[in-house]
Amino acid sequence: MALSAQEQQRRENLQGIINLGINPYPAEEFEVNVTAADITENYKRDKLNYKNISFAGRIMSRRIMGSASFVELQDSTGRIQAYVKRDDICAGEDKALYNTVFKKLLDIGDIIGIKGYVFTTQTGEISIHVQELKVLTKALRPLPIVKEADGKVYDAFTDPEQRYRMRYVDLIVNAQNKEIFVKRTKLYSAMRRFFDDAGYMEVETPVLQSIPGGAAARPFVTHHNALDIPLYLRIANELYLKRLIVGGFDGVYEFSKNFRNEGMDRTHNPEFTAMEIYVAYKDYNWMMEFTEKLLEHCAIAVNGTSEATFGEHKVDFKAPYARVTMTDAIKQFTGFDISGKSEAQLREAALGMGIAVNETMGKGKLIDEIFGEKCEGNFIQPTFITDYPIEMSPLTKKHRDNPELTERFELMVCGKEIANAYSELNDPIDQRARFEDQLTLSEKGDDEAMFIDQDFLRALEYGMPPTSGLGIGMDRLIMFLTNNPSIQEVLFFPQMRPEKVSKVSADDEFAALGIPAGWIPVLQKMGFETIESLKEANPNKVFNDLGGMRKKLKLDLSMPSKEEVTAWFAAAQ
Repeated sequence: MALSAQEQQRRENLQGIINLGINPYPAEEFEVNVTAADITENYKRDKLNYKNISFAGRIMSRRIMGSASFVELQDSTGRIQAYVKRDDICAGEDKALYNTVFKKLLDIGDIIGIKGYVFTTQTGEISIHVQELKVLTKALRPLPIVKEADGKVYDAFTDPEQRYRMRYVDLIVNAQNKEIFVKRTKLYSAMRRFFDDAGYMEVETPVLQSIPGGAAARPFVTHHNALDIPLYLRIANELYLKRLIVGGFDGVYEFSKNFRNEGMDRTHNPEFTAMEIYVAYKDYNWMMEFTEKLLEHCAIAVNGTSEATFGEHKVDFKAPYARVTMTDAIKQFTGFDISGKSEAQLREAALGMGIAVNETMGKGKLIDEIFGEKCEGNFIQPTFITDYPIEMSPLTKKHRDNPELTERFELMVCGKEIANAYSELNDPIDQRARFEDQLTLSEKGDDEAMFIDQDFLRALEYGMPPTSGLGIGMDRLIMFLTNNPSIQEVLFFPQMRPEKVSKVSADDEFAALGIPAGWIPVLQKMGFETIESLKEANPNKVFNDLGGMRKKLKLDLSMPSKEEVTAWFAAAQ
């Protein structure tokens, strides 16, 4: 692939550094004893501790002057200004480190290590006075330059597809996005502490499974060559965790990477993280209280308060939460009572409400569609939706007071489910019958119906104590805690379509049209990476845009005439 003019220049700068006998990618440790945030927060009240510091960071901006310059460096905690004086970093006769390396061969995006002391400039800015400078990494691609003026941001790296595809660049130039992932880690740590303090044990279960159980979802299928069998990426870890309860553990939990071969949208990614916990001798009523205490604890740990803003809503995770049965919710928002209704009656009611349903849907799926379309979006504050119809919950105990229902709840926030929990079904005969009902749905064409897991049924026959289980969608929860409406924003590397690699014309192809060398990278920056793309443009508009770019980038280039620009286009045809 052809290199842009900037990329070519950086490679020449790299070679220049090597020619001076400097390794641009040294192997030895560079000891760092301070961070940008540490200096900014603590220097003024404890100046004596910053007389001999060692710092490393990425060059984000520079003001090159004569024998002294300023450079802004960024580490994992923020940015700090450094003052570089020629005679301080070049104590002897040889001034090449400053005059050549620092001023000419280093670029924005390069990583350097510095040693020196902290001081305050005449303008009152806390800075590092550099006494030693070392090249640590030469960057061969230019960063997007984000400019700020009068409180406005220009040329920001904001295109979502580019940000998700090149998250490493996003994290460098959009420092505020790093905070999302810091909070994500805080959430995991807080949840682990809550479970560990309660005496429950974190475990690991298989990702490759011979039967994709524990949820109603379409799996990814692969093949194990040595065993010559199909295997599935797990859609849930529920059935393995319950096996451990059978084995004698009182409480187990896992942060599980799950995979579902289904649609993608702003709240769904084919690879996602779920937390599931199972506790023996508990029921779903106990789990509701446990869940609201857990989420209050996590919200405070992440944001310092139980409240969180999500879009236009202020959500409060402080316990306790409202509890509404699914039957009452549907009755409230549709006027239709699902109690005792047949599959045909439910399908007719759904169609009457304008909900798209089909013949493959059983009673559970039909009720789920009605609730999802007409009720779900109305629950903004954390609300437990309880007592689901038995057809919707093949792994859940029948309700102790109504055998048509199950002891299940889902926690709704801002119209979305973030948690699902049961009084777990531990009757092996009932469980087998429920699995067989799922098989019937599969035969009708429901490709999300559950498989029959014979080994899990065997485990239940050895006896599983009364148990309650809870699953939480971690990605969706962190969306609510960080005010992000898209799941892609809270995943480091969301799933993307393969990148389309566009052809880039070589510089000599542009030069062959009569375009001066200095204007080639400007045209490329304007989006004309190929001769074909240039052919399709309007010469008059290109001429005007070149003038705008010359002014914007403060280019020291002679402006071509309109006739010269028109001649480029004529040569391209």
